[in-house]
Amino acid sequence: MENRQQWGTRAGFILAAAGSAIGLGNIWRFPAVAYENGGGAFFFPYLFALLTAGIPILILEFTLGHKYRGSAPLTFARLSKGTEWIGWWQVLISFVISTYYSVVIAWAMSYTYFAFTSKWGEDTGGFLFGEYLKLAETPGTFGSLVPAVLIPLLLVWIINLAVLYKGVRKGIEVANKIFLPTLVVLFFIIVIRAVTLDGAVEGLNAFFKPNWDQIMNGKVWLAAYSQIFFSLSIAFAIMITYSSYLPKKSDITNNAFITGFANSGFELLAGIGVFSVLGFLAQQQGVEVSEVVKGGVGLAFVVFPQIINQFPAFNELFGVLFFLSLTLAGLTSLISISETYVSAVQEKFGISRTKAVLGGGGVAALIALVFASNGGLYFLDVVDYFINNFGVALVGLVEVVTIAWVLKELNALQTHANSVSDIMVGAWWKVSLSVVTPIVLGYMMFDSIKTNLKENYGGYDTLFVVKYGWMIAALVIVLGFVLSVKRWKDGVLSVPTDKEVSS
Repeated sequence: MENRQQWGTRAGFILAAAGSAIGLGNIWRFPAVAYENGGGAFFFPYLFALLTAGIPILILEFTLGHKYRGSAPLTFARLSKGTEWIGWWQVLISFVISTYYSVVIAWAMSYTYFAFTSKWGEDTGGFLFGEYLKLAETPGTFGSLVPAVLIPLLLVWIINLAVLYKGVRKGIEVANKIFLPTLVVLFFIIVIRAVTLDGAVEGLNAFFKPNWDQIMNGKVWLAAYSQIFFSLSIAFAIMITYSSYLPKKSDITNNAFITGFANSGFELLAGIGVFSVLGFLAQQQGVEVSEVVKGGVGLAFVVFPQIINQFPAFNELFGVLFFLSLTLAGLTSLISISETYVSAVQEKFGISRTKAVLGGGGVAALIALVFASNGGLYFLDVVDYFINNFGVALVGLVEVVTIAWVLKELNALQTHANSVSDIMVGAWWKVSLSVVTPIVLGYMMFDSIKTNLKENYGGYDTLFVVKYGWMIAALVIVLGFVLSVKRWKDGVLSVPTDKEVSS
């Protein structure tokens, strides 16, 4: 049996895991979520969620990958044959996410180039939706491919597939050792410049001022768990896959704490930078900070160009640094997302890494063209919402309940984690996974279903939401079962011995 690839260094693994967690959502989602849910007071439920869901699930997935030495489907198949479909479900969710996530990176790449001349002009919203995306008037219309999006999209996939082709040590590890430190340095420069702007103090006050009335609001705690869950790359098959490349002697729990806190540290840094510039924009426009707060695509591609236009000096340089940061944050996450299905396909079908990269990555790149069409933004919006809310959150719930309650494997996994780690896990870890996380994720699912049955997401037409939202979320589950039916080659389901792992 072929020896499994391994990380060259512990730092390489931590940088790759942190690079996966640190993505676009850290920059454009966390600041707005924190502000809208109590400002400074939000950090208490956020930290609680990190310690009772984020890090415990990271430890769980690191332990699964390290113990069973396989992609998510192979890991679950080795854990219990009847659970392989959960691994495929996670892999297929990552596959879908990679198709549209790559398009957003392509936008960031385009805007890095546009920033040299502030090509977006004064009407930044009109430029994004009209001139750049050439957005169709009606959701559900494909129209034609948009050349300005297609060209950087091809470049994104060339970079992604080239890194994956080089393998774990020479590709993913090397890329993250370059991309992630560069991202952090660039973002530090952005933050230092941002906090020196006029109005930055007002922006930071708005961000950090605690609204203690919110702390007892259940929706605030739900938002904290949701942010932790979606920003840490858990239940995406990523952390299981990455940890399967760890050598035999690896400090699992320490790695999980470092990854979790590195991700949260970057989110805090992003909040400081974003709200400093939002304070500046509010002062320039003579309005309250609350009137300029936005998240998501609107913050990155409409509000930030407005802010850059009004910079007192070096606005082009700030723009280039900001959009280059978005590009790098996106690429480190895209590489990790894509590795999940490259690894899974390679192991299940017994093919070479080259074929798995070209096959899995090539199909994903072709599907990505849908999101580079005139109607791409509408498709992206709906698919992203449903694949996260009824994909990632739901499979996370199924994963935890299956391991903790159905298979009752927490004791065995605890023993494995403690045998190689400095920080011992005990009752806190087991209670978090068997009680806290299922209750929170279960309520999140109940709340999401209730909300979406009451009214269509985004006010879209019912047929559009059913076809590109509900059906895609259901399709990944069905395909997960289908792929798990195919038998593994003889000998694959036996877990490698310590000697095989360390060789």
